Amino acid sequence: MEWNDLTEGAKAVLEQTRNMKNDHIQIVEFEVGFEQEFETNDGSYTVSIQEEDYQSLKHFTQENEYGDKYHMARNKNIVKIILLENGKIPDNLSEFPVFRQYKKDAIITEPTTQEEENY
Repeated sequence: MEWNDLTEGAKAVLEQTRNMKNDHIQIVEFEVGFEQEFETNDGSYTVSIQEEDYQSLKHFTQENEYGDKYHMARNKNIVKIILLENGKIPDNLSEFPVFRQYKKDAIITEPTTQEEENY
């Protein structure tokens, strides 16, 4: 499965593993049914993570074409995606931070770049 095949909510969740990745284990937690509006300099956008996004993420974590290995677990509506190191879940997950932010950093930093170009 390729990035372009993902739903928008699924991309918002996976952006966290892509943006935070630094060769260390990553845990991203999200809630199915999450919806929040974010303000930017260019207006606002809504991040919504629904059941179809969960299904898209489930498919991606099993069959992605980028070489990263994931473990995904769901308890009711709370889902955790663990970006694995060396294809294994570490023994003590409590030592690793859990990311619960779904903003797309690219959207937030884009106006700053444009402002710098104008000076």
